[in-house]
Amino acid sequence: MLLCVTASHKTASFDLLERLSRTPDDVAPTLVEMAPCVQGAVVLATCNRFEAYLEMDEPVTAAGAIGVEAVLEAVESATGVSASDLDGAYDVHAGRHVAEHLFSVASGLESVVSGEGEIAGQVRRALKSARKVGTTSPELERLFQRASQAQRKVKNVTALGRAGRSLVRLALELADSRIADWSAERVLLVGTGAYAAVTLATLRERGAVDISVYSPSGRAEIFAAKHGIRPVAEADYARTAAHSSLLITCTSATEPVLGPQHLQAPAGLAPAGCPVGHGNQLVVDLGMPRNVDPAVATLEGVALLDLETIRLHAPLEELQATDAARSVVREAAETFHVVGSRQSVTPSVVALRSHIFSLLETEIDRARSRGDEDGRVEQALRHLAGVLLHTPTTRAHELAAEGRADEFAQALATLYGLAPEAPAVQALDDAASA
Repeated sequence: MLLCVTASHKTASFDLLERLSRTPDDVAPTLVEMAPCVQGAVVLATCNRFEAYLEMDEPVTAAGAIGVEAVLEAVESATGVSASDLDGAYDVHAGRHVAEHLFSVASGLESVVSGEGEIAGQVRRALKSARKVGTTSPELERLFQRASQAQRKVKNVTALGRAGRSLVRLALELADSRIADWSAERVLLVGTGAYAAVTLATLRERGAVDISVYSPSGRAEIFAAKHGIRPVAEADYARTAAHSSLLITCTSATEPVLGPQHLQAPAGLAPAGCPVGHGNQLVVDLGMPRNVDPAVATLEGVALLDLETIRLHAPLEELQATDAARSVVREAAETFHVVGSRQSVTPSVVALRSHIFSLLETEIDRARSRGDEDGRVEQALRHLAGVLLHTPTTRAHELAAEGRADEFAQALATLYGLAPEAPAVQALDDAASA
């Protein structure tokens, strides 16, 4: 059974999501280690959501409740966020609803900015991380691989995402209220990961040319050489930050990398009203957890735009594009469920066919020994075997689609004493896709 426990911008506060995002890498291994009924776990942690996907052992009584309890315990152990803190801040999806939820997430339908593109890469990286620590399972592998397929189909056949929506783009649109000429801005980019590359591309689209980069982890030289911008050394970081008019942070650091000490001495609160003020410096914090100490907002002439503010100013969804995308997601989720159901009954069908064909070969050998030289008896026997197998095979797939594959397996065990072996899920899935 698949299970998803999710806390997102729709259910949890920004502060709670920030706490959950500090040490998410330990959650999946902790889950698998502490709960024997958890067959696999993948954790997706982004700036606006924290989700744990589990495959539970089917025979376990109340598997859903046990899975949720295990997630809450693992989260507390890994992040320090207690179950009481999470009370009312998460949703639970189980069974066939898990696929539709993940496919929606991967397609950007559950994002702050509907259709934003970064989430697709984050979903793929969540699966890679789980593989690295050995917490995936065949069904979770299939689930996340099909999520990427669904996301690509949404992108290709609907209008969602074609405008290049992203949190980066939205943040810079909000910054337009104070920037008259992007080419005149002195930009400091703090961070060198994939998100930094997206930010840089978006800045250039808007006309920014005076861009430098600083990396808390020491990768500024490599990033700058690759993208044709100026690197900033550790010793020059504070000076460059103080003289930059636009600073954008997007690192994976768990503690703030930009504070008042990098800019200037506190001298009162920044102007209120518009989300982006009209001071000398604009700081855009795209990090989760926060990359910027909130105290910079108290500096005179400094405006701080963080993810919480960006979220409050996210535009309304384009209903037509979103509806079309959700239709694609629902269809993909239904296909995932049907394929999974067929896989669950395939070992039983294979066992029945193997049993029947074994009996068939015995009877054919017997017919040959009795003089079936023209092969007519063999042909009739093979035809009869096919006719006899047709109805139970069809019925097996019908039962599987209804979630009753176990009834077919039980019938085989009762009538023939057959105990089918579990196949390799990926091979069966590839065959089904073909």
